Amino acid sequence: MSHTNHQPVKTRLQRSELAVPGSNPSMIEKAADSAADYVFLDLEDAVAPLDKIAARKNIIEALNDIDWKAKGKTICIRINGLDTHYMYRDVVEIVEQAGQHLDTILVPKVGVPADLYMVEAMCNQIEQAKGFTHKIGLEALIETALGMANVEAIAQASPRLEAMHFGVADYAASNRARTVVIGGLNPDYPGDQWHYALSRMTVACRAYGLRAIDGPFGDFSDPDSYILAAKRAAALGLEGKWAIHPSQIALANDVFSPPESELIRAKGILSALAEAQAKGQGAAQLDGKMIDAASARMAENVVNVANIIASKGK
Repeated sequence: MSHTNHQPVKTRLQRSELAVPGSNPSMIEKAADSAADYVFLDLEDAVAPLDKIAARKNIIEALNDIDWKAKGKTICIRINGLDTHYMYRDVVEIVEQAGQHLDTILVPKVGVPADLYMVEAMCNQIEQAKGFTHKIGLEALIETALGMANVEAIAQASPRLEAMHFGVADYAASNRARTVVIGGLNPDYPGDQWHYALSRMTVACRAYGLRAIDGPFGDFSDPDSYILAAKRAAALGLEGKWAIHPSQIALANDVFSPPESELIRAKGILSALAEAQAKGQGAAQLDGKMIDAASARMAENVVNVANIIASKGK
């Protein structure tokens, strides 16, 4: 192991992340009672320009009036882009008026580390001025060619940064990629056309202690394709996926929860290695297969996720 080792910045259960437009109060109320681990109240793409100010007010009310923690939710807002005139008022008004109830801010279309620095500086000042006792986390949405080209630098941009998300729709547009549905696969490509982007972002996240989250799948009438996309992401090491429709929440929770058979095997690996270590052995055999310290680290990942899920009661 290298002497340089970045520990996880923040552990949160983020199997399912429900996207909710801030312009729709009834959807916000339903989201609070949903089975989603994570909810982000959107001010950006899901909100029309004429509704931006009203959405801001709705979100402030929702943060102050709903006990999101009691409902087992991590609560986040997605602000408007730094290239718009809405963004600074999003941060100032919501953090000043309801920041004590906010867990994270999702920053869209992050292209360079300085994009996060701007939001971080604003949060620093507001929190000091208001006397908040907790720091609001940041999450970066990687959805442009520029952002992916700088993903390793972005991963190191801020001590507030907790996670990076893959925004497949804008990423496809930025790269002029041909796709049939948001997050779907083009049949002309021999495999998963998003594999490289997801893998590169995930490696950057894990190198610097961040969570890696997959973004949306647009066709919510096609649960089978959503499940396949989620399974591909989980296989690469991502720990959750967006739900743009309530019907996708259960699908994400299921895919990103360790199956019982996987959990049993993981516990068996740890038990077998503990017995081997007690005998002064560095490796062991289990079901005819060699297991060692690397096996233990993989098994611990499975057990840790299962423990977090169990503590939530899901």
